[in-house]
Amino acid sequence: MNRSESKYFNTAVKMDTALISLLQKKSFEYVSVREICETAGVNRSTFYLHYETIGDLLNETVRYLLDDFLSYFSIRLVDLSECKNKDLFFICNEYLVPYLTYIRDRKEIFKTAVLNNKTFGFEAVYKKMFDNIFDPVLERFDYPPKDRQYVMMYYLNGISAIVFEWLKNGCDKTCEELAEIIKVCVYGKERPNE
Repeated sequence: MNRSESKYFNTAVKMDTALISLLQKKSFEYVSVREICETAGVNRSTFYLHYETIGDLLNETVRYLLDDFLSYFSIRLVDLSECKNKDLFFICNEYLVPYLTYIRDRKEIFKTAVLNNKTFGFEAVYKKMFDNIFDPVLERFDYPPKDRQYVMMYYLNGISAIVFEWLKNGCDKTCEELAEIIKVCVYGKERPNE
């Protein structure tokens, strides 16, 4: 990467971070270009050099958040059709510990993303995950199609409740300890081999 690309990238990250910071305080509709520029420490012309609208910045910020989240995982994406059923248990340390580590390290960003779920368009991300990961996995375990959404809501809301309690308690347990609590809640004391 040459120097100008690096400067461009750093400015974009400043503006992504500024938008996230502002969304901790107010709704997206009330965020102005002026506030973004002041928070990021850049001038208006720099903003318009990068983006046409605040919506363009929002789209980039969502990509930034997703890339940051995925950077915590060292696992390789696999073709679900080629996996054995025993390899389709995603409630394991391999997936939970990076997820929990991201949340612990990025508490404020995580809370902002959850509170601004619709603004960030994470419903579309969830739908894509459901269609490409959750639904095929549940199909492999013979869950009826009409019940799959309910099953996923049970898992996602249960895990979310545990995570929010952990955050409320100041992340008083290690990521590994919390992963163990989640696994016991999902599988019981006796669970599939990891």
